Amino acid sequence: MSRTFLVTAALMAIVAAPSWGQSKAGTTFGTFLNIEPSARVAGMGNAGVSLGDGLESVYYNPAAIGRLDKMQVQISHAAWFAGITYDYVAAAMPAGRFGNLFGSVTALNSGDIDVRTVVQPLGTGERYDVTDIALGLGYGHEFSGRFAAGAQVTWLQETIWHSNASAMVFNVGTLYRTAVNGLHVGVSVSNFGTSARFDGRDLRVTFDADPARYGDNGALPASQYTDAFALPVMFRAGMAYPWKLGLDQTLRLEADAFHPSDNNESVSLGGEWAYRDYVALRGGWQNLFLSDSEVGLTLGAGFRTRVQGTRVRFDYAWADQGRLGDSQRLSLGAIF
Repeated sequence: MSRTFLVTAALMAIVAAPSWGQSKAGTTFGTFLNIEPSARVAGMGNAGVSLGDGLESVYYNPAAIGRLDKMQVQISHAAWFAGITYDYVAAAMPAGRFGNLFGSVTALNSGDIDVRTVVQPLGTGERYDVTDIALGLGYGHEFSGRFAAGAQVTWLQETIWHSNASAMVFNVGTLYRTAVNGLHVGVSVSNFGTSARFDGRDLRVTFDADPARYGDNGALPASQYTDAFALPVMFRAGMAYPWKLGLDQTLRLEADAFHPSDNNESVSLGGEWAYRDYVALRGGWQNLFLSDSEVGLTLGAGFRTRVQGTRVRFDYAWADQGRLGDSQRLSLGAIF
C-alpha cells in the first residue's frame, strides 16, 4: 500500500507541474474563503482533503461531516497580514442514522484605514474598513465504513465602507478509505455559486447629462455599476496514509492537488507525527509548482487533554509567506 501511495503522489505532482491554467489572481470575489482556518492542517501544508477525522477537516472536504460521531466545536484565530484579523467558529452535531449537521461562521476585518486621495495623500481625516463574513450550513452522511459524502451551502458578504456585495456558494465532497489504517482518498469542490456585484451609497454620484449645455440640471442623481465578479472555485483531490509506528505512535502523510479557477495548479504535501493522541508535531510545504509563488514551509504542533470528560484540543501553525513575512494560526477545539 505504501508503494501505491508514493506512485499516486508522484502522478499528482507530475499532473500539476506544467500549470497549464491561466492565472487570474486578484479577479475573484470572496477570496477570504481561501484562508484555511485549521491550525492543524495549516501546519501540514494545508493538505487536508482526505484527512476526514475531525471537525477541522470539514473546510477541506464536507464529507468529513459524515464521519463525526460526537458533538464538536472549533474556534480558530489568525493574525493575517497588515493588521488584518481572521476568525472562524464551527460546530457539528450528530443526527443519528440521518447523518450529521454542521454550521460555521467566518469573519475577516481589515481594521481602520485612512482615506487618501490625490489631493490629500496624507489622509482626509476619514477612515474606513473592509469586513467580510460568511455563514455556512452543512450536512454529511457516512454510507458505509469506507465511504462518506457531504455538502455545505454558504452565504457570504463583503463590505467596503458603505458598499457591499453578497453571494451564495456550495461545497461538495466525497471521502473513501480502503481501511481504517489504510489509504484515504478525498475529492471536493468548493465555492461554486453565483457571481456578485457591489452596490451601496459609495456608488451614488451626481451626473450632468450634457456638460456643454447651459441652464440644465448638472446634479442629477445617478448610480455607478460595477462588474459582476466570479467566485474562487477550488477543486481539491488528495490522499493520506497513516502508519502505525508501534502501539503509541502514528505517522500520517498527506498529498493534495489543487485546481483553482483564479490561479494555476499546485500540489501541497504534509505530515503529522502523533504520540498516543496527546501530542503532535507537523510539517509541510504548500503550493508546489505554483507560478510566482513565494509561500512554502509550514510547521505546527498540537496537544490534547481532558477537562471533566470533555476532550480539548489546542493547535498552532506557522507558515512562511515570502516577502509578506509569516502567518500564524491558533485553533481550540472541544469534543463532547
